[in-house]
Amino acid sequence: MPSERVLAAAVLAAFLMPAAWAQEGPLDAASAVKFDLPSDSPVKLVSSDLGESRANVRGGAVMLDLHMSVLLRNDDRRHVRGVTLLLLSQEAAPFGKASVTRVFDIAPGESFPVRVDVRMVRPVQAGGGPLVRISLDGVLFDDLNFFGPNRLNSRRSLTVFETEARRDRAYFREVLRTRGEPGLRREVLDSLARQSRRPQLDVSFARAGRTTTTGAVSHAAAFAFLNVPDAPVEPVNGSAEISGNEVRSPRIDVLNRSNRTVRYLELAWLVADQQGQQFLAASVQAGEHDINLTPGQRGHLLQNTALRFTRPSAAGPTPVNVQQMTGFVSQVEFADGGVWVPSRQTLMNDRLLRLVEPSPEEQRLTDLYRNKGLTGLIAELKRFKD
Repeated sequence: MPSERVLAAAVLAAFLMPAAWAQEGPLDAASAVKFDLPSDSPVKLVSSDLGESRANVRGGAVMLDLHMSVLLRNDDRRHVRGVTLLLLSQEAAPFGKASVTRVFDIAPGESFPVRVDVRMVRPVQAGGGPLVRISLDGVLFDDLNFFGPNRLNSRRSLTVFETEARRDRAYFREVLRTRGEPGLRREVLDSLARQSRRPQLDVSFARAGRTTTTGAVSHAAAFAFLNVPDAPVEPVNGSAEISGNEVRSPRIDVLNRSNRTVRYLELAWLVADQQGQQFLAASVQAGEHDINLTPGQRGHLLQNTALRFTRPSAAGPTPVNVQQMTGFVSQVEFADGGVWVPSRQTLMNDRLLRLVEPSPEEQRLTDLYRNKGLTGLIAELKRFKD
């Protein structure tokens, strides 16, 4: 049963002639969307349906609510493990680009649906042409080879999803082997309980500047770091400016202790409030243009960003005053396209499972247990060959 993750959502509408902008309402499938799949694409378009999609003019902009079903087919000889579609209305316009990602296991010749539910804006003066062009950003296969232009770095995200999925499927299979069906049931129930109890924290981002927290005293604070023995990158030291529920300009120095060049990494960090309760807060990232760490080289992750933390409550968002910060390496991409994520043992040893959002695959498998019971879950675990 496929699971779906919509990483970003934005799509735009336009009719063939400028005069048609006044024609609000349901979209015409013939002029609204154009698919630009290359001739050698391993996935082919079978059909598409705009459903209840609608366009509305608001001043100088067109608002589009797109509720679209797309049916694709795997025309390759390998299993497809993930697909990312790029939706483009206008390259330079705000909200003019979106992506939809699906992660699953699709056999050769099998068709699969991709659901698109997005909202976007496009200037009226953008002119004629289709409402949106949909192209293929990338396809990941079960042998971890990749096809596509990778404009959205979908190779990295799809490979991370697949690596996490293999890790978690292997863990549940091992539980079944060593502890039997009762043990697997207990593990799935524990996962569902963790998902329902995971501490919730809302994070808003802004450019770093003067503090906006009234009456709070600003001070520099050092990061603590979890020891992850198998991590290819080691955080050496780090700090940020703290003022009440606001953290500004986090900087973390890192060391590449692997024998491969690192071109991207993320370091997740936890914050603790005045009562000592921990929350998974955010990730400090370094992209391809920011880091290129050769073996043994040091670098740093620096964000000119202010992060403000609140908790949802019946009375509305409640500020979470930050007292401590702890970081750990959560994702690494190497120059050869390979990725690293923490092992299941690392997450369990450091009690991160109760804080870290479960992988899309773990969520899919636990949902499968709720819908089809233990028998359905075991059959699904045995279906994969990884």
